[in-house]
Amino acid sequence: MKLGLIGLGRMGNAIAHRVLESEYEVIGFDINKEALGNAKKMGVKVVSSIMDVAKKTQIIWLMLPDKIVDSVIEQLIPHLKTGAILIDGGNSNFKHSKTRADALQRLGVCFLDCGTSGGLHGRDIGFSLMVGGKKEAYEKIVSLLTVIAAPEGFGYMGPSGSGHYVKMIHNGIEYGLLQAYSEGFHLLREGCYKNLDLEKISRVWLHGSIIRSWILQLAHDIFKEGQTFDDVMGEIAEGGTGRWMVEEGKEQFIPLPVIEESLKIRKWSRDSGGNYATKLVALLRNKFGGHEIKKN
Repeated sequence: MKLGLIGLGRMGNAIAHRVLESEYEVIGFDINKEALGNAKKMGVKVVSSIMDVAKKTQIIWLMLPDKIVDSVIEQLIPHLKTGAILIDGGNSNFKHSKTRADALQRLGVCFLDCGTSGGLHGRDIGFSLMVGGKKEAYEKIVSLLTVIAAPEGFGYMGPSGSGHYVKMIHNGIEYGLLQAYSEGFHLLREGCYKNLDLEKISRVWLHGSIIRSWILQLAHDIFKEGQTFDDVMGEIAEGGTGRWMVEEGKEQFIPLPVIEESLKIRKWSRDSGGNYATKLVALLRNKFGGHEIKKN
């Protein structure tokens, strides 16, 4: 079987790696020549245009920023056959996904929105996949999802938009968790007990503590490398999903004070340069997602 993959950056490359370990053949395209070259080296059959992807396969996975998804779909539409399945695996706004699904359905194309979590480590351990859209289309790609996902790490969420809706809330929770961990370690470092060993504390918490987690494991790995962060700037970027979650909470009259505050702190970090806690958040984002860290 063949999978078309448009977007071969960090996450797209990782997905291609997992798919190539199965019986699937991957037809790939990216405007970035380096990404295209890296994909070719690992066995992706690279093509020179989006049109070529559509001509060679009926199942196409998009791993792209939300702002360019519509443009890519417009280029694909003239070449998609009835019954083709288009999967948006990026962090798109769920409202946009519902609109895209409705428009493509009128053309006989199935659109699935797939929230994808796992970061850089998904390449080796598999991803968490949250899929929305027509259930019949979902059922047709279960074998594909099985090879991309971690064991038990995928599922059908509901109608169009629900996959990206669940991922939006997942990312908002991530914002709050990162902030809580970083604030706690900030107080440990600069509170009344001086010279506490954060590497040791995080190691102890990882064994039996009720706050043990993968994020805590990554923090432990960071503290093993150093605990001063003198060469790191404390600016934290954001991708938009946390803000979408806050907007949705207001529309549904559901208070989200933790998520709102974490967004405010991220903005403050970019305006002010941040502090020890925001430096740790930036380092954690780099660990799990490869997000850029600004250096002093």
